[in-house]
Order: sequence, then structure tokens, then C-alpha cells
Amino acid sequence: MARNGHVDVAQVVLARAAHADVAIVLRVGDPGFACVCLLHSALAMSAILDNGRDGNAVKGRSAVMPPCPGPPRMRLSARLIAFACLLALALPVFGAARPLTVFAAASLKETLDEAAALYARSGGAPVRVAYGASSALARQIEDGAPADVFVSADGDWMDALQRRGLIDARTRRDVAGNSLVLVAPAASRTQAIALRRGVDLRPVLGRDGRIALALTASVPAGKYGKFALQSLDAWSTLRPRVVEAENVRAALQLVARGEAALGVVYASDALAEPRVRVVARFAPGLHPRIVYPAARVRASRHPRAADFVAWLASPAAQAVFRRHGFAPAS
Repeated sequence: MARNGHVDVAQVVLARAAHADVAIVLRVGDPGFACVCLLHSALAMSAILDNGRDGNAVKGRSAVMPPCPGPPRMRLSARLIAFACLLALALPVFGAARPLTVFAAASLKETLDEAAALYARSGGAPVRVAYGASSALARQIEDGAPADVFVSADGDWMDALQRRGLIDARTRRDVAGNSLVLVAPAASRTQAIALRRGVDLRPVLGRDGRIALALTASVPAGKYGKFALQSLDAWSTLRPRVVEAENVRAALQLVARGEAALGVVYASDALAEPRVRVVARFAPGLHPRIVYPAARVRASRHPRAADFVAWLASPAAQAVFRRHGFAPAS
């Protein structure tokens, strides 16, 4: 069907070869549509050759080619070979053109946006990324969400999926590291803070001020932050003043908007938000090592899923991670 001279509905090519119907549904403009048109044309030409095998022109058209030489079985074999070759060329295009769906930790937002665009420009598949707390994304994958790749902000949630056989362990690799920082609103008067054992942050918070963290029971950034504050013997006094957010970027925004006097976030988060500034850095030994593992989701049928995971460890991708404040994975 057409409207105003433009086809705007799904196009269906129904081809018959060797008594088998092949239905391929595409929209005009899809990358694989040209391949299907070639396939359809090849089969149509085969029909012309068949109709003209007695030397007569096809009704209503001029005979532009002589009859196909050889017995009928040879002509049928030629059609099948042409059909198979064109289909083999078309199928990779269909797979490569379908966007790769990546579930990634919220702290990777700017980084993976840039990396995904670079991957597509470099000959990879187009990539669409869904961001959120690693815990929430892992649970969605457990529930059957259609993800091709998972990039977590810690090993625990990746381990949980691996134990259930939901990721391809052969593709798993660490692609980045990070560090924890203490941030304050950029416009505040908060001075640099020395994070020593027994530090009391309540005077910095003031009478009603809060300190923002991601969910400390499930979200990696929140778990790391709580662990670091416990290592400093500061958690018990701060606990009543803690406000927890659904993910690290939500905690960052509480500080950026001035709704929290302090926040514990990743160094890469602080670099991405001009409305906050770093007032202290947590020593790496105060919390478990921060690492971002990536893996292909086992249920994925995308032909480029494993390739994208491997590409994240490439020099080109690692340069993107460094520009956004991430550390090497090892």
C-alpha cells in the first residue's frame, strides 16, 4: 500500500522456490530490504527463464534473454543455488542491522553512549543502552528481559546471573575500574576533608543536612560507600543522616540540586556533573575493588553480542573509559 506516493507500510516479499514459500517482512528503508529485493528479482528472473524455455517470449514482455539452457533439473538446481547464495548474503545483514541491546550500570551513562556510537561507526552493530542500578537490571534479566549484553558495576550481580546460567561465562571480562569520592554542591562552602579513621562528618552536614548514597543493601555504589564509611568507623554516627537513592546517579543529583550536603559517588560520576565538586577521595583499601564486568546474556541471539563485549576491552574503547574518569580494570 502507498500513501502520497510513499510506501509507509511493511512490505512483504513472497517467493517460491522448489515448492517452498519464503515470507520475509521488512519496512522500506531497512538495511536488509535491498537484499530481499535482489532475492525476489533473482527468483522472478528464474520464472522468466522457465516460462521462456520453449523459446517463446513471456506474455506482455519482450524476451530479453534466451531460454535457459539445459534440462529442467539443471534449471531447478541453478535456481536453488542462486537462492541459497542470496539468502546467505542477506541474513548477516539482518542480524547486523538489528540494534544490540545493552543493560548497563547507571554510572556508565556518558561513557557507554560515546563508546556505543564509536562501535557502530567502526563497523559494529548499532547499540541501544538501558541504564539503571545493576541490581535492578540483573533482576530484569532473570525475569527474561530481552538484553544482549550486561555490564554491571560490581562482580556480585554478574556472579548471581552466572550461577543461574543466564550469562555466557566464556565472554565475561572486566572492562573498567573506578574509585569512590565524597562530593558536595559546587556552590557550597565545604572545604576539603581528610578521611581518617574516626572522622566525624556531622559538623559538615550541619543540623539538618543529609549525606546521599545509592541503596546500600543492593546497589554496588551504595554497598561500596557503606563499606568505606564502616572502615572509617563513621557509619554508625552517619546512619541517621543517610538518604538512599535508587542508583548512584540519583544520589549524585541529590547533591547537585543541593538537597544533600554530601554524597558518596564514583569519581567518574563527579567528573560528569559540573554542579558538584570533590571534597575527599576514599583510599582504595577502604572498600572492595570496584570493577565493571561485562558479558553476553546467554539468551541473546544477536550475532554481535560477544563481539561488543570483547570490543569494550579494546584500546579504542578503553580510551573512552579513561576520558570519563574510569580506571583500568586490572
